[in-house]
Amino acid sequence: MHAFDVIGDPVRRRILELLAESEHRSGEIVEVIRNEFGITQAAVSQHLRVLRDSGFTSVRVDGQRRIYSVDVQPLQAIDKWLGRFRSFWEPKLSALETEIARGKKKRRS
Repeated sequence: MHAFDVIGDPVRRRILELLAESEHRSGEIVEVIRNEFGITQAAVSQHLRVLRDSGFTSVRVDGQRRIYSVDVQPLQAIDKWLGRFRSFWEPKLSALETEIARGKKKRRS
C-alpha cells in the first residue's frame, strides 16, 4: 500500500496523531478511536494492522499487551516527497511570521 493511501484514511491519521504524542497500548487506541469515530474494536484493529504492515507503526509485546509507537521512516519518505512543493508555501509563511512580529512590536510601543 502506498504511503498516501495509508495516511489518506482519517482513522489512521488520528491513530498516528495519538502515537506522535507517546506510545500507547492497543486498548487505549481502541478506546479513543471508538469514541471519536464510532467504529468497532475489530475495525480499529484492522487500521492498526495496516499501519503496522506498511511500516508506519511498530509494536512490542509487554505481557498480554501490545504497545504501539510511530516508526518515522515512512513519514520521512512523505516529507521528502513534499519537499519539492515547500517553495510554494514557505516564503508565504516567512512573510506571515514577519508581519506577526511587526504587529507585536507595534502593540508594545
